[in-house]
Amino acid sequence: PLGAVLRKTSVDELPQLINVLRGEMSIVGPRPISAEEIAAYGAKINDYFAARPGLTGVWQVSGRNNVAYEHRVALDSDYVQNWSLVRDVVIIARTIPAVIKADGCY
Repeated sequence: PLGAVLRKTSVDELPQLINVLRGEMSIVGPRPISAEEIAAYGAKINDYFAARPGLTGVWQVSGRNNVAYEHRVALDSDYVQNWSLVRDVVIIARTIPAVIKADGCY
């Protein structure tokens, strides 16, 4: 039960701040993927590898697990290809309500 609450509120992701401080992750970027997920990115995997994984990202504020995986890939690719500081600020601002709402989180 405690783990479910931690997962639903994304508190379990706070240790990733250490990775941000180490320079291994950024605040905003494509969410980390597993080795098994690489194949799902197909030709767009180069876009994924062109950016550091982020603590938050466009997928996280766009419905998370309620979004088809193909759409997640498209979101990540678009984020990398059209990166801007303003867009990062918007994603950060949208992250707080997304985490509170816990929509698409399980």
